[in-house]
Amino acid sequence: QGQMVASGGGSVQAGGSLRLSCTGQGFSINTCGMAWYRQAEGAQREWISSTTDFGYITYADSVKGRFIISSDKVKDTVNLQMNDLKPEDSAMYFCKPFGGDSVCAADWGQGTQVTVSS
Repeated sequence: QGQMVASGGGSVQAGGSLRLSCTGQGFSINTCGMAWYRQAEGAQREWISSTTDFGYITYADSVKGRFIISSDKVKDTVNLQMNDLKPEDSAMYFCKPFGGDSVCAADWGQGTQVTVSS
């Protein structure tokens, strides 16, 4: 079972932006839908956005209007553009594929840390 690789995290001030990327470690994710989750310290993992393999997109209310999920079939990545970041967005961010293809059962991976200071 493969793992996901999330990257692009970092430390920013409130109001700033970051762009996260997600790819499969050694396998293509182009046949999968993709979901982004985040987990703040001491909190449960929270779903924040998904895109299906045919492009149907949904967002959690907490990020709607600020975050944009997109698929790049050429680069075989799914990105999360995060704008107008707030301190409460600070968390470890993970991506997880879903769908009927066997590669879409890949494991979470280590995630990427986002820290937003006020």
